[in-house]
Amino acid sequence: MPAIIDEKGPGGRPLSIFESGAILMYLAEKTGRLMPKQKRRRFEVAQWLMFQVGTVGPMLGQSNFFRKYAPVKVPYAIKRYTNEAARLYNVLDNRLARHEYLADTYSIADIAVWPWIIPYFQGVKLDDYKHLARWFRTIEGRPAVQRGLQVLSDRQAPGEEIKMDATAKERLYGETQKKAGRRRTA
Repeated sequence: MPAIIDEKGPGGRPLSIFESGAILMYLAEKTGRLMPKQKRRRFEVAQWLMFQVGTVGPMLGQSNFFRKYAPVKVPYAIKRYTNEAARLYNVLDNRLARHEYLADTYSIADIAVWPWIIPYFQGVKLDDYKHLARWFRTIEGRPAVQRGLQVLSDRQAPGEEIKMDATAKERLYGETQKKAGRRRTA
């Protein structure tokens, strides 16, 4: 689960935030960047951020899981989530046919969606979606994105399948994961 602690949160006190969408909203508000101030444009960004949080992430995550990591291959699930990935790519491609970015300017919505489109495990070809491919490559070329991609490049090349031993798979997909969800949260 993505989480941050801002030691210099509101009122100068530490603030813990979890979930990528909430983190992005908080950081945009704190820095005054990547989220428009004008209400109409702000909600345009918010709706595309929510599209990632509620649709892109969950559906493409399922596609990745059933295509690459499920302990048993389930043809129906693979087909279902591969088709859903294609549908979502089409939604994004249609939007990006009329806009350079998901909203009027580069925003937290683009930051949230971009990593899910890295075209390796969804079973669709990015180049089949002209506008989405253009957007993807534009963002990929941003200096901050390039720096971010370097963070773990010594451990895993882009597009390389994550290597997991039995213990790691158990922690991520097995009983250990289920038990972790039962722990109390603050």
